[in-house]
Amino acid sequence: MLPLLRARAARRPSATCRILVAGTAALLLAGGLVPAAQAQSLPVNKGLVAMGRLPGSLRDSFGETFGSGSGMATIDWQKTPTGYAGSFLLLPDRGYNVEGTTDYSTRVNTLSVAFDMPEDGTAAQAALKLDGTFLLTDTTGKPLTGLDPVTINTANGTPQGGPGLPGAVTGAVSLDPEAIVRLPDGSLMISDEYGPAIYHFSAEGKMLSATLPPQAFLPMRKGKLDFSSDNPGPGAPHPDPKDPDTGRQNNQGFEGMAYDPATKQLTVVLQSATRQDGGDRKSTRQDSRALVYDAADPDHLKLTAEYVVPLPVFKDDDKTLVAAQSELTALGDGRFLLLSRDSNNGWGVKGATSLYRRVDLLDLNGATNIAGTRFDGLEPVAPKGVLDAAVTPARLAGPVVDINDNAQLARVGLHNGEPHDPTDLPEKWESMAIVPALDPANPKDVFLLVANDNDFLTKTGHQAGADYDAGADVDTLVLVYRLTLP
Repeated sequence: MLPLLRARAARRPSATCRILVAGTAALLLAGGLVPAAQAQSLPVNKGLVAMGRLPGSLRDSFGETFGSGSGMATIDWQKTPTGYAGSFLLLPDRGYNVEGTTDYSTRVNTLSVAFDMPEDGTAAQAALKLDGTFLLTDTTGKPLTGLDPVTINTANGTPQGGPGLPGAVTGAVSLDPEAIVRLPDGSLMISDEYGPAIYHFSAEGKMLSATLPPQAFLPMRKGKLDFSSDNPGPGAPHPDPKDPDTGRQNNQGFEGMAYDPATKQLTVVLQSATRQDGGDRKSTRQDSRALVYDAADPDHLKLTAEYVVPLPVFKDDDKTLVAAQSELTALGDGRFLLLSRDSNNGWGVKGATSLYRRVDLLDLNGATNIAGTRFDGLEPVAPKGVLDAAVTPARLAGPVVDINDNAQLARVGLHNGEPHDPTDLPEKWESMAIVPALDPANPKDVFLLVANDNDFLTKTGHQAGADYDAGADVDTLVLVYRLTLP
């Protein structure tokens, strides 16, 4: 394990935070919310009720271009006299990069969201405000970097499950953060694509510990651990070979992560299948994997379960493709909301019309637990995308929310497809948060907030000491749906 910082901030929840705990712990995340026999019942989508945006040209507290929602976590939430208000952590990823990575210091933003509920039933305009930014640092206080890892970093100790962490040529730990969880004590769990790894940070962003997954997940090239994602920084070489032989595919690490406070379980999901499980082709990468950890001690995670997660598929002309998952949110009792999407379609990228952006119900109940089996080594559980007959996968049902639904998007002045302009939904929807509606007449109602990752795309960008023009301004959007849980 990495060295631990024992002096942690013991934060007393604020009044609004207590509303969140009391209002949702039993409703959303407590085990046994829905009997096992009803585990496949879907939440009811009552529609898109609010939308807010921040401009793509926005700068953060460090004067660098703001990157938006690769992950989201709730800090507090309350009902106001006319609507709702709350604050959230919004996690950007490794920084702006087109032909490689830069020495961008990884960080977390704090965001305020507030909206009134119109009495006529129309959708609300949510007010978004960037409240602040703090850096993520290693155990010595050195900032982490988005640079593609080219070495093994051992300066921070030995992580649980591996010999070292992804390391940059600068000597810093390389991190491509994709999901964030805020624990009851205010500390943070952040999942990463490079390792793939799970990090525990203090509430202020200082690394406390790290965990690497079983061997089946770790990227191996020519028999050696190699964390590169084939996005070399300035002057750095490409890895040989370009893709790992086994383990996570390049840029397909722990994209989704969720925490259940009732059971103190932390669950992470690969964005798509490992290389040995069909992840070497977009058409066969359906069988991803989820790892479930006992996180009672977040610095000593204990792997308790591992499941095959069947990702959704969609048709593109005559091709059947897999929609990689982008985020995970816990509902309790082994059930989750899973956000999956296609790629390269939306404002800021070439294609105008997305074919798949959906939130589905993922149910782990009844799936085969393969933790600690031969499949945690190099034996594939789904060679060439064909699942081993002895393994029962998790169940996927839906849709709960179809983000591409133009009838709903029109309520907030957006659309999916032509015209290819700033009102066309941006490509990457990658973060979710659930908060209670705090409505006594509808006690099972919640709000699902979904935000995009704008990839730092702006015409007036500034990052890592350099200006850039990405050719388009892609705003940060937050969509708010009202759901009724089963």
